[in-house]
Amino acid sequence: MRVLIASGIFHPDSGGPATYLYSLLPALQERGYQFHVLAYGDAPCDGYGYPVERISFKQSAPQRWLRYARRYAELAAQSDLIYVNTLGLPRPKVNKPLVLKIVGDYAWERALQRGWIAPDTDLDAFQKRRDLPHVAWFKARRAREARAADKIIVPSVHLRRLVSGWRVPPERIQLIYNAPEPTLRAPSLSQAEARQKLGWQLDGRYLLSVGRLIALKGVQHLIQALAAVPSVRLIVAGDGEFLPHLRRRAEECGVAARVQFLGKVPHAQMSLLMRAADYVAIYSSTEGLSHTLLEALQVGTPVIASARGGNPEIVQHGVNGLLVPHPDLPALQAALQHAFSGGVRDALAANSALGMERFSWQTLVEQTDAALRAVLERP
Repeated sequence: MRVLIASGIFHPDSGGPATYLYSLLPALQERGYQFHVLAYGDAPCDGYGYPVERISFKQSAPQRWLRYARRYAELAAQSDLIYVNTLGLPRPKVNKPLVLKIVGDYAWERALQRGWIAPDTDLDAFQKRRDLPHVAWFKARRAREARAADKIIVPSVHLRRLVSGWRVPPERIQLIYNAPEPTLRAPSLSQAEARQKLGWQLDGRYLLSVGRLIALKGVQHLIQALAAVPSVRLIVAGDGEFLPHLRRRAEECGVAARVQFLGKVPHAQMSLLMRAADYVAIYSSTEGLSHTLLEALQVGTPVIASARGGNPEIVQHGVNGLLVPHPDLPALQAALQHAFSGGVRDALAANSALGMERFSWQTLVEQTDAALRAVLERP
């Protein structure tokens, strides 16, 4: 089966879709699939075991758009099936079976990035509100794109409900939970040994934030809340256009000495960071189903997360982590104070494996394989 993978990002880029595809494609190759990946970027394309093409960022946006659309049409013509992993790509209409994975609302993200809506606009409320014509256009576009797919894969119940609100027939939407990478295991090192390897203080208190540095990921709120826990250090693993703003925010809040920006960290090193941390924190405006939360729990580290999107499907409040209302600075400060009070971390860490059987890599591969074949085999 020849499958075109169309995505905005791909390994070694950071982000859920890049991580997901990089791990998934070899597993499906073993089941007889042949892949060709088309994405944006400038990283090398060799060494994947399947063709990878990247449309370079070293050209104007219109040039990138035209090149992507042209290559998409050419590669689609040579494929049996198309599996799209990013909404809003320049994809000319082709008469081929189409599966679409949706991990968020492209219209909401675009409106936030361009300042068309307030930074604290709730994703669920955004679905129902009346908007200016340019915002309404993006809403209509993503809904049309979703309705044109033969099948839609979503990684959370929250997203299934969201996408069904775009007038997509429910029978076309399939829930397949994300899962930690099959090779990801808790390091054999203890937390103390991991800290020693990283040069962290053995008796320090560390909060780890992982992800792209964009506004909706909420690192600015973690920085602001840090004043409530004077002895805690925030380690930020990731890069993005929001970094200068975050550095300024740390200075303004008087916590710059306790915030360390690591920049982009190779994914292979992430489990060591997670093992060394007391908590992994994701205080984002929304999440489809966070790979970072799953990976943290997989290595035995409890989590602190916004009670948004798919996060409550992973985090059992007071069991394997803490869920915090968003945006709510006093609640976040109180959650951090509680998290670093005596005995709480150890109790939550002891339960890190509870409920993780729902997020099985083998199940993800089997269900994705079945979904793709079902679309291809339709009369």
